[in-house]
Amino acid sequence: MKFEKIINLKSVAAAAVLVLSSCSNAPNSPGYEFMPDMYRSPSLEYYSTHTLNGDTLLTAKKPVAGTIARGHMPGIPAGMDYEKSGLYLKNPIALSDAVMKDAEHLYTNFCVHCHGKDGKGDGAVGQKLPGAPPAYDGTLKSLSEGKIFYSITHGKGMMGAHDGQLNVEERWKLVHYVQKLQGPKAVADSAAAKATGPVDELKKEEKNK
Repeated sequence: MKFEKIINLKSVAAAAVLVLSSCSNAPNSPGYEFMPDMYRSPSLEYYSTHTLNGDTLLTAKKPVAGTIARGHMPGIPAGMDYEKSGLYLKNPIALSDAVMKDAEHLYTNFCVHCHGKDGKGDGAVGQKLPGAPPAYDGTLKSLSEGKIFYSITHGKGMMGAHDGQLNVEERWKLVHYVQKLQGPKAVADSAAAKATGPVDELKKEEKNK
C-alpha cells in the first residue's frame, strides 16, 4: 500500500512538471523536452566531414572507380593517348540525316574557319597560320575515328582543344562530318577496322610504317 502511494506521488509530480513546463510566458519556448534526440536528431551535411571510430571521413562518398552515371556518354578514359584512341575508341552515335545536319552546323561554327568549308585546310584563319591544316581528303584521309575524336577533344599540333566548347555528343557528331569530308575511302577503312578489330588494325598500321 505504501509502495502504491509512492508511485502515485511520483506520477503526480511528473504531471505537475509537464503542466508547469507547458505554461511558459515565452510563446516560442518549447518547454522541457524528453528525449530531445527524437526531436532534433543529428544529421550529416553534404560535402562536409565527420569522425567515425577516430577516422575523419567525407560525408559525400566518391563513386567507385570506373563508375558511369546513367545516361552519361563517356569521353576519353584516363590514360588513353592518341594512338590508343585510334585503336579502341569507336563512335557511339549512329549515323543519320539528323546527326549529319547537326554535325554540319557544328562544323560551320567551330571548324570551317581553319579547315575550310570542304575540309581542304583553306579556311580564312587557317591561311594565316604558319602551317595550314592538312586536307581531310589528303594527308588526313586515313585518320581513324578515334584519333579524330582525340584531336577534337585535346587538340593536335596547332589545333587547340575543344572539350571546353563542345560536349562529348557534339564531338562525336563532328567525327561523322569529318569522315564525310575524308571521302568514301575513309568510310570503307573505318568499316574494315571495325570488322578486323583493334589488334589487326594495329598490325596493319605497323606494316604500313
